[in-house]
Amino acid sequence: MEIDVKSFLCRCVLVLLTAVFPLAAQADDAQIEVSATGSAAGAPDMAVLTLTVNREAPTAGEAVDASSAAMAQVLNAMRSLGVADRDLQTSGFSIHPNYAHLQRVPGADGQARRFTGYTVRNSLTVRLRDVGRVGEALDAAVRLGVNEGGNIAFANQDPAPLLDKARRRAVKAAMGKARTLADAAGVRLGSILEIAERSRQSQPLPFARAEMAMSDASVPVASGENSYQVTVEMTFAIAE
Repeated sequence: MEIDVKSFLCRCVLVLLTAVFPLAAQADDAQIEVSATGSAAGAPDMAVLTLTVNREAPTAGEAVDASSAAMAQVLNAMRSLGVADRDLQTSGFSIHPNYAHLQRVPGADGQARRFTGYTVRNSLTVRLRDVGRVGEALDAAVRLGVNEGGNIAFANQDPAPLLDKARRRAVKAAMGKARTLADAAGVRLGSILEIAERSRQSQPLPFARAEMAMSDASVPVASGENSYQVTVEMTFAIAE
């Protein structure tokens, strides 16, 4: 009986591959996956204010004029506090009609309403690079016509050092967690196969009221600290 040597060798190679590859796939599946979060906090060195002037008038032109005059004073006040033009930005402007709802007439369809004029809202975003002047800026803005609640967001002009610190703490915690798992399972931790991160900053401190009233002194403001968090997900091989 004549044997086809080439076909025999091919069948042998196929059998060997079938036997080896499942083991290799099983070895690749032997991994440890962990996640950990690191955080770092630091005092903010910048505040972002949102200041809004809200004016009503019988005509749109009158409402715009009143709003513009008040906002011009607010802009001048911010500049007098040392705020550069690059840190002043109009962030919203709207005009909408106002209506007063009248008492419904029996038998009439819908609800009658009467036109009463226009409302103009003009919002300004201010970046204050001296957080010590936030209260002074708010007080000046209120006195010069800001009459609608806004927000204060305390920030860090360069958050990179704090993020790096949080990143290092997250990786250290993740590696410690992986070593603990490997030790508990009686295996040795291998090399890092994959690493990914997610980062976030703490929410800004809110400063909002329906109406902002004048005060005899600067508005007291507590800047506190900004907290940055980084979560890392790491995958380790299990050493043979």
